[in-house]
Amino acid sequence: MRPRDLSEYVGQQHLLAPDKPLYKALSAGRLHSMIFWGPPGVGKTSLARTISESTGAHFETISAVLAGVKEIRAAVEMAKQRWASHGQASVVFVDEVHRFNKSQQDAFLPHVEDGTIVLIGATTENPSFELNNALLSRCRVYLLRSLTDADLTDLLNVALHDETRGLGERQLHIADDATAKLIAGCQGDGRMLLNLLEMCSDLLTEQDMEITVALLSEVMASDVRRYDKGGDLFYDQISALHKSVRGSDPDAAIYWLARMLDGGCEPLYIARRLVRMATEDIGNADPRAMEIALNAWMVQERLGSPEGELAIAQAAIYLASAAKSNAAYNAYNAAVADVKQEPSYEVPWHLRNAPTKLMKELGFGEEYRYAHDEPGAFAAGESYFPEAIKERRYYHPEERGMEAKIGEKLRYLQSLNQASDRQRYPGMGNGKQGQDNDIDRD
Repeated sequence: MRPRDLSEYVGQQHLLAPDKPLYKALSAGRLHSMIFWGPPGVGKTSLARTISESTGAHFETISAVLAGVKEIRAAVEMAKQRWASHGQASVVFVDEVHRFNKSQQDAFLPHVEDGTIVLIGATTENPSFELNNALLSRCRVYLLRSLTDADLTDLLNVALHDETRGLGERQLHIADDATAKLIAGCQGDGRMLLNLLEMCSDLLTEQDMEITVALLSEVMASDVRRYDKGGDLFYDQISALHKSVRGSDPDAAIYWLARMLDGGCEPLYIARRLVRMATEDIGNADPRAMEIALNAWMVQERLGSPEGELAIAQAAIYLASAAKSNAAYNAYNAAVADVKQEPSYEVPWHLRNAPTKLMKELGFGEEYRYAHDEPGAFAAGESYFPEAIKERRYYHPEERGMEAKIGEKLRYLQSLNQASDRQRYPGMGNGKQGQDNDIDRD
């Protein structure tokens, strides 16, 4: 059922619609090296073959699992002879191209560069991570998407009615509810649809030519979810979970959590990521979020499934519903950036520890004001930064949740600092330039 030309190709209209650059290039016979990146069963190999046939190029396949540099050089040599003898271009197709190591990828570079071969690679893995930059820079990357329900329906109808390559001669019929089950079960995978259709056809008799839900249930004995542990889909789903929590949508959060657990994700991994969400996206707006996330982690470690998974679900719902703030996260990142970029300022003398007599004689800890001996346990006007950056501020609380109260307190303490400065430096005015002094409660 592979398409014989672009008119028979199903799906990927974001690339192959008449107004799209790839379609225009192929229609004009302009070949270029490219990488097809997408999930299984969406037509990567079929598109490569169709492109080669539509442009009159020779199509040659190299196995990324079995081939080495020797096989690559042989394919290149044949391409040179083919071009020299009758001017035919050569498309070298490499399925699962990410399995090639660096030396194998490098072997393609000069021949892709000079146009000896047109390389078309197919991969289910993110080429940004799996292919070296030199090869990527010589190829255009096209993202192929899962087939839509409409695409799968078109593919099903063609396969059922094509008498030459499909099942048209058998005159099969598929019930509407069976069609819906088949389309839903294939999850955008055209190859899976054709395989399941063929299996159903093999089980039918001449007396009964209808594909029913009951028959489909036999051949789809186990629903296989799309979930490539450690691959792009894995990280796409944890990203969706994280963004659902950040976006305060507990329903979406619990859906993506269920998807990941159903696909075989280790629950402790999700528990660890929930702790990250509690610190990055909630922080001091609701300090309980960290505690609840850690408790869920502990329950999973101590009790396992299903109690642990339920605790993780409870934590995910709480985190999604909690007040949000990334102020602590931003403060930490800003401080880390400054520490890396700026000099290693010395610790001010009054903040240095003085455990020995000599250190005290040298002035370590001198003039340090013990906060608990001050009114309200706050040493107004005291500085804890190096002198060169004593006005630096990293933490800017949000006006949400508990952090609103924290912000109010910090502004009050800042007003005490400003009042202390005015007493020491009467001519400086009502406050230091750029500081927040909207609350004056001294």
